[in-house]
Amino acid sequence: MKKVCVVTGGSSGIGLSIVKLFLANDYQVFNLDISASTFGEFCQCDMTNVDQVGKIIADIAKQGSIEVLVSNAGIHFSGSIENTTEAEFERVFNINVKGAYAAVKSVLPAMKAQQNGAIILMASDQALIAKHNSFAYNLSKAALASMAKTTALDYAQFNIRANAVCPGTIETPLYHQAIDNYCAKSGANKTNIHAEEAALQPLGRLGQAEEVAELVYFLASDKAKFITGSLQVIDGGYTAQ
Repeated sequence: MKKVCVVTGGSSGIGLSIVKLFLANDYQVFNLDISASTFGEFCQCDMTNVDQVGKIIADIAKQGSIEVLVSNAGIHFSGSIENTTEAEFERVFNINVKGAYAAVKSVLPAMKAQQNGAIILMASDQALIAKHNSFAYNLSKAALASMAKTTALDYAQFNIRANAVCPGTIETPLYHQAIDNYCAKSGANKTNIHAEEAALQPLGRLGQAEEVAELVYFLASDKAKFITGSLQVIDGGYTAQ
């Protein structure tokens, strides 16, 4: 029987690269996303609906041992605290944080029963540093880093590991959407902004989704079996400055 990996937000960007990599390594992969995908076993899911997430994951657990959870679903939002409405704040936290809460809480019974599991939360370099006009998003990613650490401590006794991956600027559809939104508001040229973003990275380029997927796969593997409660930065050196 194949090992089971559950990925949330696996239909595009980093999540899709993660799904493809685990499939290539002979995992049975379930993708919980609101948008359809032909990769893995697609489960249409609203990550803000805790009961729905729980039911889907409980059904998956009946089909096989859930070895890995990659909680990746999330949205980006730009704005200072004054420029963030209550509705916008709640939407960011409902998807980025409550969705992760629902997924992690739902896989724990199965992982406890089998005395094994790896949980990877997709945080951000913004779990470690602040960025301008990123109040709600930054706060949500810091919350995910905290979730990884507390989960690691609470469930180490069950041989369940929890870590957070903290990507910097990765070229994904979400990245391009954020740049497009910024350019629409500011009138800036997208080509110029894209070049400026690359130049901000010490390695002189943006990260790629496949590179983040490789780190996630390593953390889920037995090669990382003594790593838990960590924040793994993959940012081209940005936070080292």
